[in-house]
Amino acid sequence: LAVFMIPAAFWLVQTWLEVNLLVSFVVLVLITEVLNTGIESAIERIGLERHELSKRAKDVFSDAVMLALLLCGGVWLAALYTRFIAA
Repeated sequence: LAVFMIPAAFWLVQTWLEVNLLVSFVVLVLITEVLNTGIESAIERIGLERHELSKRAKDVFSDAVMLALLLCGGVWLAALYTRFIAA
């Protein structure tokens, strides 16, 4: 999805600040997803047995990805609203 959203940012908004904002939130989602994958890999490397702290760590990083997605979606929806509906 980022492959489409980053070029779309240049078309959707008019100033470099707005482009930077839209691209930054897409990159934020990618960063949190990479961190989530790293934490999950490290936890699974330690052992495959179930442990409450391992589950909690995975859940917390998954929540971070969800929050980044919600934030990114909100910013993009605001940009789309400004471009197509409020204009």
